[in-house]
Amino acid sequence: MTQTARDIFVVGLRNAHAMEIQARELMERQSERLDDYPEVKAKVATHLQETNQQLQRLERCLEACGESTSSLKDTVQSVAANAMAMAHSMAGDEILKNTFANNAFEHFEIAAYKSLLTLCPAAGMESARAPLETSLKEEERMAAWIDANVAKVTMEYVRHEQQAA
Repeated sequence: MTQTARDIFVVGLRNAHAMEIQARELMERQSERLDDYPEVKAKVATHLQETNQQLQRLERCLEACGESTSSLKDTVQSVAANAMAMAHSMAGDEILKNTFANNAFEHFEIAAYKSLLTLCPAAGMESARAPLETSLKEEERMAAWIDANVAKVTMEYVRHEQQAA
């Protein structure tokens, strides 16, 4: 069981790394277009720094397993993120679409980290627990912030639209 669990754990780490690559690309593209929403821009910038640290943690976990990231998965997720950001940038309500998508994405990340944490004992990788828990807490904080600010962002968008009319 340990070898099977370890193999699944390694795939999960690679998938999580690609997921964080996608998150980084999305946030980089979004932050370029958030000047009208300074509080959101500041939160995205902070979470972008956390995401870069999460990538490093995942790389260290993979190294501890004697493994490396998947260039293919990372590239595919990067392209997907940029395509999504481009599609949202063409929408008049880009900030709302990004808020909804970010909310969903944060919960996807939370589930991925919970799955990896579940695998730690069976994979013989208890050493990965602390860094994965740190990343999980960061994702949970970001998800809570987004959830708490959906109404505020929505009304800010309404104000911007009224001013533009």
